[in-house]
Amino acid sequence: MTTLTRLGTWVGERLPIDPGQLRELTNEPVPYHLKRWWFALGGTPAYLFVIQIVTGIALAIYYRPSADAAYESVRFISEEAAFGWYLRGLHKWGATLMIAAVILHQLRVYFTGAYRKPREINWMVGMCLLICTLTLGFTGYSLVYEQLSYWGATVGANIAGSVPFVGDFMRTAMLGGDSYNEHTLPRFFILHAAVLPVTMILLLVVHISIIRLQGVTELHFDDEDPDEKNKTFSFVPDHLLTELSIGLMLMIALSFLATVFPPVLGPRADPLVTPEVIKPEWFFYVAFRWLKLFSGTTAILSMGLVVFVMFAWPFIDEQIRKRTRYPEASVWIGIVGVLAIIVLTVWEAVVAH
Repeated sequence: MTTLTRLGTWVGERLPIDPGQLRELTNEPVPYHLKRWWFALGGTPAYLFVIQIVTGIALAIYYRPSADAAYESVRFISEEAAFGWYLRGLHKWGATLMIAAVILHQLRVYFTGAYRKPREINWMVGMCLLICTLTLGFTGYSLVYEQLSYWGATVGANIAGSVPFVGDFMRTAMLGGDSYNEHTLPRFFILHAAVLPVTMILLLVVHISIIRLQGVTELHFDDEDPDEKNKTFSFVPDHLLTELSIGLMLMIALSFLATVFPPVLGPRADPLVTPEVIKPEWFFYVAFRWLKLFSGTTAILSMGLVVFVMFAWPFIDEQIRKRTRYPEASVWIGIVGVLAIIVLTVWEAVVAH
């Protein structure tokens, strides 16, 4: 009897798991359209989220969430800690790609109609994941305690304070007071390192469980053979190998970006000096430009309406399909929305300040 056989027998006696049942449980048939990698974007943000957790834990060893020490701790990570620059680069670029991947995945679900009955709940869970991802980006950016991140957090809190009825409470909850103070960074750190990751893990469990119960939405294309009987393929090893290949390519891309374009450290935050240009991270450009186009209350209420419509879209789309002659009107509405987001984002990126 070989060593591996003895080890397998020893484990089998203590963990009586039937390999056949385990294989049947995990090897769910996958719709054939997931052979196309751009339809397999659901695993991409999950993979990047794992990278964020691993690199975030490593960075948290050195990071100190206080106004007196935060900036110096980030400088130490970037310049002195062994491979600190690389870990910070992976974390920074991983956050950027994760936000992009979540947005692209949500767009894919939207334009393929994968949010329709009976998948309305999972669409709303996905929207919660999108909001958590954006909030993670905001709080992470604020932890560096640079001049721009400090004032970006201040502007963000003031925007939250403009929300009717609950604005003062939201600003106080974010900052730990009426303005940026010694309690603000610890709050952002707890949100970024504990509350939001745990919330996202719980949402992912719900999201994946619903997918497991309902199955993946099947899409059909004109180039498919109508007589082909096998419309699915095995999760293990076929789809798993696809996801692992995507993960490997992402790791190569992240390492390249972290090495060639490492995150730089701007001037230390100075509460007494307002910078001439205050810009958020790219994923908030559209909101920043929108706030500049309209007055505060109008902009806040309209953005809140957009978020509400996005959450409720499966039910709105159902009414459009029932009451009009344009069952695929959602596609054109989505195209207009995406173009608007692109225009506002590019406008904010290139406009002179």
